[in-house]
Amino acid sequence: MERFAPILLDIWREVGRHLEIGESVRRCTPLLARRLPVDQLWVRRFDPAHPSLETVAAARHDSDEQLPHGRDALSAAQVAELTAFCGRRRPLRGPAAQVAQRAPGLIPDSIAGDVLVSPLLREDEPAGVLVLVARAARHFDREHEEIARALVEPFSVALENDRRVAELEGLRQAAEADKRSLLTRLGREDLSENIVGADSGLRASMERIELAAPSDVPVLLLGETGSGKEVAARAIHSRSARASGPFLRVNCGAIPAGLIDSELFGHERGSFTGASALRKGWFERADRGTLFLDEIGELPLAAQVRLLRILQDGSFERVGGTRPLHADVRIVAATHRDLHQMVSEGRFREDLWYRLAVFVVHLPPLRERPEDIAALATHFALRAATRFGLPALSPTRDDVSLLAAYAWPGNIRELGAVMDRAVLLGQGRALEVAQALGPAAARAPGAPEPAPAPAAAEPAARLDDAMVRHIEAALGRTFGRIEGPFGAARALGINPHTLRARMRKLGIDWRRFRARP
Repeated sequence: MERFAPILLDIWREVGRHLEIGESVRRCTPLLARRLPVDQLWVRRFDPAHPSLETVAAARHDSDEQLPHGRDALSAAQVAELTAFCGRRRPLRGPAAQVAQRAPGLIPDSIAGDVLVSPLLREDEPAGVLVLVARAARHFDREHEEIARALVEPFSVALENDRRVAELEGLRQAAEADKRSLLTRLGREDLSENIVGADSGLRASMERIELAAPSDVPVLLLGETGSGKEVAARAIHSRSARASGPFLRVNCGAIPAGLIDSELFGHERGSFTGASALRKGWFERADRGTLFLDEIGELPLAAQVRLLRILQDGSFERVGGTRPLHADVRIVAATHRDLHQMVSEGRFREDLWYRLAVFVVHLPPLRERPEDIAALATHFALRAATRFGLPALSPTRDDVSLLAAYAWPGNIRELGAVMDRAVLLGQGRALEVAQALGPAAARAPGAPEPAPAPAAAEPAARLDDAMVRHIEAALGRTFGRIEGPFGAARALGINPHTLRARMRKLGIDWRRFRARP
């Protein structure tokens, strides 16, 4: 065996150098042929889920000829024979036909000549077989069996490496498929943020974001709920030197008070009831990246003290831990609250305010950037059409006028929800913006007021007056729409043609109830 030690060392080098088993086998075959009468080298993997032996790599010693790969199904008896063969850990040697009779299914039918078959193991379980095929008119002897036993370990490692590479590739493909599915549902082509209004209503905010992004200073984003603070935080991260690192978002208002320390800084196993394993906190997981602390104003005072420490020197301790840890994290915080007022009332620490407010970016509410409404509505309409599998439609001028007349207390988030409804209600025929806004448009500035009911003049006219008021109230709720599932006819429970005829008789003009800019 000593004279074969250099070759075994070379085999180990090649196995450790290549993760793909095909390349390892291709390079190892000529190395073995220098000292052994080897013509071909085959590696076959055992698949217990679908009992079979699959050829995953095969090579000749003197050419790059592609040997046939394939999968041979195994019967229950053959699986038992393979398990017993691997348990004995002794190679089989002899002519291919005899070996095939002694252990059916181990070697492919295409192999002829003298063979030497060794078991490959994974944690003492069958992983596959290694098949050495001798050159023409040559045979393997007992000494070669000893070499084959020595080859079991490196080729078992090579087979396991290849299995793990295949497993990781499968996970990567699954992640890519999930990513494509999520992007489709979001109506986006990639993960880069499309900031609508960056050159118009958000220009001043984007200029400050461009200034702050390259540095590591903490940024405080101030704006109403739904004004796009997370999009701005992602823009800061993507424009920084940490863009390749993680971006993690923490909603500080959604963490129970008793779990804030554990969530932010992690905990050691056994540190409290239910802590069955070590857990890394958000700061530790965001190392070398950006941590977005949304709704920072919701943190209780005790948590603010511990947050201040990590902002000062980057050090922290897990709950139940005694060893100081360090995290290199860039902080972007956001809130819709008036932190200045909270500081004066003692509900937010002044020193934490100064740490966070190194660079403040104000995000204007949607009502202060009406020039962006058309672009935002188009963006959300196209995104919704992609998500719902409907034809893509853009809002008309009347749709935009109706949207611009609304005050948008929920800002961009509310606009996105309205456009989702408009796309769903229209079902690819049109964007039903008026229906999507619903009663909200009635509160919008500029929305038409229902016409006052005519004063009753005499008893004979009272029935017509009541009908006028009733129909006009329905038209006001439906913004002048008569037909369809959300029209006035459906609300009144009569045929649309009957309603039109009655409106002509009573002198009711449905156009007065259409929303005007």
